[in-house]
Amino acid sequence: MWRHIASNALTLLIVMMFLAGGLIVWGQQEYVAEGPLDDAICLEVERGTNMRRLSGKLVDQGAISSRAIFRMGADYSDKTSQLKAGSFLVPAGASMEEVIDIVTRGGASTCGTEVVYRIGVNQVQTVVRELDPATNEYAEVAKFTREEPVAERYTEVSQDPDTRFRVAVAEGVTSWQIVDALNSFDLLEDDVDEVPGEGLLAPDSYEITPGTEVDDVLAQMQSRQEQIMEELWAARSEDAPVGTQEDALILASIVEKETAVPDERRQVASVFANRLEQGMRLQTDPTVIYGITRGERVLGRGLRQSELRAETPWNTYVIDGLPPTPIANPGRASIEAALNPDETDYIFFVADGTGGHAFAQTLDEHNRNVARWREIEAERAAAQEADAPVEN
Repeated sequence: MWRHIASNALTLLIVMMFLAGGLIVWGQQEYVAEGPLDDAICLEVERGTNMRRLSGKLVDQGAISSRAIFRMGADYSDKTSQLKAGSFLVPAGASMEEVIDIVTRGGASTCGTEVVYRIGVNQVQTVVRELDPATNEYAEVAKFTREEPVAERYTEVSQDPDTRFRVAVAEGVTSWQIVDALNSFDLLEDDVDEVPGEGLLAPDSYEITPGTEVDDVLAQMQSRQEQIMEELWAARSEDAPVGTQEDALILASIVEKETAVPDERRQVASVFANRLEQGMRLQTDPTVIYGITRGERVLGRGLRQSELRAETPWNTYVIDGLPPTPIANPGRASIEAALNPDETDYIFFVADGTGGHAFAQTLDEHNRNVARWREIEAERAAAQEADAPVEN
């Protein structure tokens, strides 16, 4: 009898071992298998959360199928203690293994809310953007200028430790405009009075954190512009119309202010290169405007004939060659165009009504282009007058 009992017990033990082994294999397969999420989600991991609470949240959101397997997988991979707080994008079909990796790898949050401080030529704007997990694209949920009331959503998210912040500087903004804007951002500390040299700050996007000093942001911008210039200077054309990096920045800033059409930059640069080579004055309006404003305001009107004749160091209708300094901070593409202009015979250009320009090799051709532009201006003025409301 005892032998029979022992035999049955041994059989039962073997069966249980096989069942346990099968359960482990099944659990491993479930851990790495495609998850139940039909659409991506933005997973918020609050500070102080542990794997037990997170596993429950993931089950509630339909992201995983088993709390126990999720926690055992985290334990087995030694990642239970590596859980990070933040906002994380969990893609559709993510396995439990992939979710564990997402919430433990560290680094910046991969979804959620970001605040962008945009420094433009004509205005400074604060924009709140939130990621739509389904499309993996950001959507604007609030924005305001310095002259407008602060958006309520901005006040809410700026206090959230998971919100990301960055400063986005547009091409063609002056150094004074950048400093003035940075000093106005409540997120930054220690305003500065000294304005960096014109052209020395790279238009780009810069990650910042609450409490960052204005000087630190300016240092990043200056370092990036130096890196860009060193790289592009080394790759410049043998026939580049400038002999120094300083002159390259000056010419690039003029190109930047003259056209907003990317495909035109090298053509515009070629016009100025040809004029410099032929000893002609550059005669470009943006330099005249800089002589009036010194980059500290937007002129907001057309130039007067008296201003075109006025003697300032930047008035290229009066001076020969390049002005003494850049007239704005040029972007990478304009610097590249100044150092590698197209090979053309153009020495004139004028607006063509499409946002671009009509180029010409001769004065007669240029005068025809100017006449056509005047017609377009007159047509637009007449259309605006026709659409204007009638006063009683």
